[in-house]
Amino acid sequence: MASQYDNELGDIDAQNPYASSSKWRHQESTKYARHEAQQLQARDATTTGTTDDLAEYLNSTRIEPQGDGHSSRNHQPIHLAAHNGEETAVGQHDEESDGKEIVCGPLLNYRRMEHGYWFGSVLIVTKGGGKDVLYQPSLVLRRAGGQGEAFQSQGERLYSDKRNTFWAFGISVPLEPNETKYEYEVPGLRFSSSHKPRINSFFIPAINESMRIMFYSCNGFSVGTDEEAWSGPALWNDVMRKHAATPIHVMVGGGDQIYNDGIRVHGPLRTWTDISNPKKRQEYPFPEKLRAECDDYYLQNYLRWYNTPPFSTANGQIAQINIWDDHDIIDGFGSYVDKFMQCDVFRGIGGTAHKYYMLFQHHLPPPPSTYTSDFADNDTDGTQGIDPNQLIDTYVAPGKTEPQYIVGNKPGPYVAEHSYNIYTRLGARIALLGIDARTERTRHQVNYPETYDLIFQRARDELSAAARSGQPIRHLILLLGIPIAYPRLTWLENILRSPLIGPVKLLNRRFGVGGGFFNHFDGSVDLLDDLDDHYTAKTHKVERAQLIVELQKLSAEFSVRTTILGGDVHLAALGRFYSNPKLKVPVEEDSRYMVNVVSSAIVNKPPPQAVANLLARRNKIHHLNSKTDETLLDLFDKDPGNFTKTASHNNCTMPSRNFAILTENSPTNQTNGVVPEVNGESQSFEGVDGHSQLHKGEVGAGTQHKAASDDRHGRGHDGSLDIRISVEIDQHNPEGLTEGYGLTVPLLTYRPRTQASSRAVSTATSTPSQ
Repeated sequence: MASQYDNELGDIDAQNPYASSSKWRHQESTKYARHEAQQLQARDATTTGTTDDLAEYLNSTRIEPQGDGHSSRNHQPIHLAAHNGEETAVGQHDEESDGKEIVCGPLLNYRRMEHGYWFGSVLIVTKGGGKDVLYQPSLVLRRAGGQGEAFQSQGERLYSDKRNTFWAFGISVPLEPNETKYEYEVPGLRFSSSHKPRINSFFIPAINESMRIMFYSCNGFSVGTDEEAWSGPALWNDVMRKHAATPIHVMVGGGDQIYNDGIRVHGPLRTWTDISNPKKRQEYPFPEKLRAECDDYYLQNYLRWYNTPPFSTANGQIAQINIWDDHDIIDGFGSYVDKFMQCDVFRGIGGTAHKYYMLFQHHLPPPPSTYTSDFADNDTDGTQGIDPNQLIDTYVAPGKTEPQYIVGNKPGPYVAEHSYNIYTRLGARIALLGIDARTERTRHQVNYPETYDLIFQRARDELSAAARSGQPIRHLILLLGIPIAYPRLTWLENILRSPLIGPVKLLNRRFGVGGGFFNHFDGSVDLLDDLDDHYTAKTHKVERAQLIVELQKLSAEFSVRTTILGGDVHLAALGRFYSNPKLKVPVEEDSRYMVNVVSSAIVNKPPPQAVANLLARRNKIHHLNSKTDETLLDLFDKDPGNFTKTASHNNCTMPSRNFAILTENSPTNQTNGVVPEVNGESQSFEGVDGHSQLHKGEVGAGTQHKAASDDRHGRGHDGSLDIRISVEIDQHNPEGLTEGYGLTVPLLTYRPRTQASSRAVSTATSTPSQ
């Protein structure tokens, strides 16, 4: 399979002699690895093994390219004074830092809605800093079009050292009867990048409407990827075109917003990575010098990527909500063997990555210090003690949180910090529940049981309060870093865990045999960290089933439709859970019907066609339990544009870059004259399985569905949810043009089933699928 695919791709790009012969590979090419090793230091002799396309895909090391309530704590509305006239062109100031140069930002975040207000924040990073304040910036906010008064928000200093200062500005604006556009600027400062607009704008929904949501993941490139061959982060151009046509209110990052894996290839961990013996690598210390170098790598990587257009433009104009995943730290973090995950280096980079994750992606102050082997002092709650060496010439704001977060009770096993899960309302009838599935992750668990208890108790409290207020939540969006309704690869797990692998591992340790087959960290089979990362892995089987059952209970209790967002796998797909057909429950009444929108990557290259086709072959009907089945929907009725992406038998996995948009067909949208559409003729769905359409919203799913079009998407008024996955047509086109594939998810009107109905499935019981 691999040789045939490689032959189709032809010769290596002459402009990049270290590129892989396969443009689809996630890992850096063998030539690239040899080249990098020769530039730094000689490696122990190894023999690079080869695997098939599936192994190459899963053996991925992906990084990005160079390049409170309504209070006045952070937002103090006052009348705007006249502009101070300090705007100056980039480059007209001397190099000495005066605290007025913006090196990254503005980055706009959405936090929550309550008491008739929209709450968010803006982050900027300025050059220079330390204990003392160089310059106190303020943010000016006004309604677009010059109507109404302007407000000023004083900057809150989150963190500052000699390199940079992080300023956050709290924003709160009233929700109004109509969608409202606001604009903001930070006067008196200059930008280090000429492409940044001085004035940015954003939209908030009308008080009786839900948000239009954009979802993305895997926002970066693999090591050794020829970024020019993929036209850079081109799909963000399409995001901004769609935002200009119909404003997007929030963009949801499902993990891997940045790829930091390069820290081990051309960063300070290269020497550590080149140690061939896993035991010596495990015992390697993480002293203050290495911590400082890693800290600078993460900082510079964030500054570079979050300042790269057109991603940087979107960050300033569409409010974000984020959870993180492994590449925000390093590939596979949390899914290697426990003994290795406890090593000094992994504990060190886990804390350092968390520091900048909190700053850039959540606009919150980081912990005062992070782990080093020089200062391994833990507080009584298990978090990292304060290292005074890291506070020299450094200011860290007192720790705080925000009401939308559900903070775990105890720190993670490898990142000595608490998980930050999210519950927030996305407008009138939609809420988002985001699970931090990385902070607490090990090879055998995704989250602590106590954390699930906190998450579901908070969800019940919020859904109950919404119902009592007379404005109930009708759609609950569950945000996960990894897909949960996705084909199993149990057969591959069984092979890689087989005792037959033992002798090969021994030969690898002693003689370097099969070097490319084993990972760079703990010496295990390299595919296993990726497989163990998935909810469908054997090690997570029970936890996965319990999570889905709890979601089903929540959906039934509040008659709320749950839709799941997940990325990570670098292709597009649409998974569904649903009631066993023998139960004869219509989807409109089925609390088990949940769509899993699988959307990734928005930037990184997709897997080979062969991998996508193989996954499609594994698209069986699985049985979560006796009452719940699952499978993928045949969403892709054609390949995007005129390019061949998949085999003729594959209509359920699409190996192309993509992102998703979700829009409620608002029940208050009665004035646009649009009649609710049904794709195809009326038909009975009773007793059908997941290889067929399960309800009218799935009929005609794909490019011809009304949810796929720009002019009909979200224009109905039955309360359902339109979903469109926008798939890249041509990777070589820098405009990032896409083709849409759509379906509609109906409202849930839950009706408890009778005892007679329950008895009807007594013969349908079965053991959950592997």
